[in-house]
Amino acid sequence: MTDVATGRPVPGAEPVLSLRGIRRSFGDRHVLRGIDLDVAAHEVVALIGASGSGKSTLLRTVNLLEHVDDGVIRLAGEDISDPRVDADRVRARIGAVFQHYNLFPHLSVLDNVTLASRLVHRMSRVDAERRGRDLLARIGLAEHADAFPDRLSGGQQQRVAIVRAIATEPELLLLDEVTSALDPELVGEVLALVRSLAEGGTTILMATHEMSFARDVADRVVFLDAGLIAEEGSAHEFFASPREARTREFLARVLPDEGGIPG
Repeated sequence: MTDVATGRPVPGAEPVLSLRGIRRSFGDRHVLRGIDLDVAAHEVVALIGASGSGKSTLLRTVNLLEHVDDGVIRLAGEDISDPRVDADRVRARIGAVFQHYNLFPHLSVLDNVTLASRLVHRMSRVDAERRGRDLLARIGLAEHADAFPDRLSGGQQQRVAIVRAIATEPELLLLDEVTSALDPELVGEVLALVRSLAEGGTTILMATHEMSFARDVADRVVFLDAGLIAEEGSAHEFFASPREARTREFLARVLPDEGGIPG
């Protein structure tokens, strides 16, 4: 839970997401080596790090697309890493958007947006389509509701994918490098949508390589390095005065135009 006045997590409140000791290996490659992380209600947490640091694997374990070798994942207090858990039921509580849009090409934009609401959450078609059209109108795509995805630009398709993920009002939204497959001129429209969701109180855990966006939008930044959390802190503190030498080295490399990092 987040305090309305301060925007900060309320001490002692049950986090939406809690990770303890998460480990995941692929053969001899140890991708996650003991991750402890909490995400509070209405908090936006940005995962940053070099390619191969474990960001995507961490998101996939939360969405139960990868099993954990050790550790516990709790969603609103429920242990969802228990192998007896119904993974589909858990995923119905989480919205997830990955690097590629993964829209169903044979369905209209509106049908893509409303499919989970109708089939998983048993919402009536009338109600689902009413909400779907409202969401599409909010992102300026109302006139494309009946079009097929291949008629949209990459940025439009990714915005539809994000709207599809939030149409069911998930407890947690996972975003995995949602701008990496886009041409540079299309990145801004997707980031604007994510910014509006963050400002509206959506609980978000996102992996991103957009450092300025993480600094401006995230409440907290978590730097993953070789499967471990090397440093985390408020976005302002993280970018203004990173504590660890490895963090300063990484930021100096990805933010070369800003004249280096203090410290």
